[in-house]
Amino acid sequence: MPIINRIAALQPEMEAWRRDLHEYPELRFEESRTAEQVAKLLASWGIEVHTNIAKTGVVGVLRGTGTSGRTIGLRADMDALPMTEATGLPYASRNPGRMHACGHDGHTTMLLGAAKYLAETRNFDGTVHFIFQPAEEGGAGAKVMMDEGLFARFPCDTVYGVHNDPSLPLGEADVRDDVMMAASDVFFVTVRGKGGHAARPHGGIDPIVVGAHIVAALQTIVARRVDPLEAAVISTTQFHAGTATNIIPDEASLCGTVRTLKPEVQDLVEASMRRVVEATAAAHDAVAEFTYQRGYPATVNHADQARRAARAASSVLGEGKVRRDMPPVMGGEDFSFMLLERPGAYLKLGQAAGAKGSAPVHTVQYDFNDDLLPVGASYFATLVEQEMPRG
Repeated sequence: MPIINRIAALQPEMEAWRRDLHEYPELRFEESRTAEQVAKLLASWGIEVHTNIAKTGVVGVLRGTGTSGRTIGLRADMDALPMTEATGLPYASRNPGRMHACGHDGHTTMLLGAAKYLAETRNFDGTVHFIFQPAEEGGAGAKVMMDEGLFARFPCDTVYGVHNDPSLPLGEADVRDDVMMAASDVFFVTVRGKGGHAARPHGGIDPIVVGAHIVAALQTIVARRVDPLEAAVISTTQFHAGTATNIIPDEASLCGTVRTLKPEVQDLVEASMRRVVEATAAAHDAVAEFTYQRGYPATVNHADQARRAARAASSVLGEGKVRRDMPPVMGGEDFSFMLLERPGAYLKLGQAAGAKGSAPVHTVQYDFNDDLLPVGASYFATLVEQEMPRG
């Protein structure tokens, strides 16, 4: 791979940064140590640093040569997940119940590597905004940064983000001209019945039975209401009821997630779920309260910027190594909020090495592949030099 030579030489240094971040993972809006490390490194390279954006967010500003006035935003997420690491690595998490199980430590480090290189060379005409974002994992940190004036304070003509992908081989990338990831919503259901003795169920209204029917009925929405050529997921992930083996409880509660790729499918699923939940409960003489909360919108690339991202990635990885035809995935990503406000693209970089590949993200065995660090840093740097050439 034609990785930038200077960045290749930075790999041991980048590994040290990444493993330090990995040892001390922090949850959403708690990334104080991470933000401090990021700010310290940026400042040491002469980059203008702004902190305390969306509580723990950091933005570095670097001006190149020339007077073009062009601007570009490069984003990396910083937060970890509430999980207990089981990798057994010497640099495993020292913070109990917290783990970098999605590779945000690697994303942060790749952007730091690009920042150091660009600060040394300044081989571009314009301004780069290095956006280190908190709270991607469920906190909508991107939206909070924007609500606090991110793009007003740090204008970006375009904005780009990356994510590692353990399902792709190291040395390959994936970027689409349209939707990359799904909208991510959540739902909550409370079923109210009538409790009683478990030996006399006819004397009550069993909310557990009603809830079970609701769980099964929800699956008919995707199977029979959504066009088979479209995509949707309804997953009930929690079901809580009861306190004893011989008591029918008064209530049962369940909740879960919904993933869709198109707004019209999202609308259809929400409306259908409400009808199914309320009608199923009524059919059993119970009452159900249904709450649907829209979360991250679908991550939709802008076609021109996706092509530009593919060009930069191909410069690093080589022709034929950037996939343009992979289907979208049903995971969610809050970079979607930035893409609603600015043209840009979200690209996935493969990190699987060897026949066994890598452990999936959001698992206790996951670890970021450090061999990807110079690849990602070279991609970011190449993108800047490509989009804002000198002269």
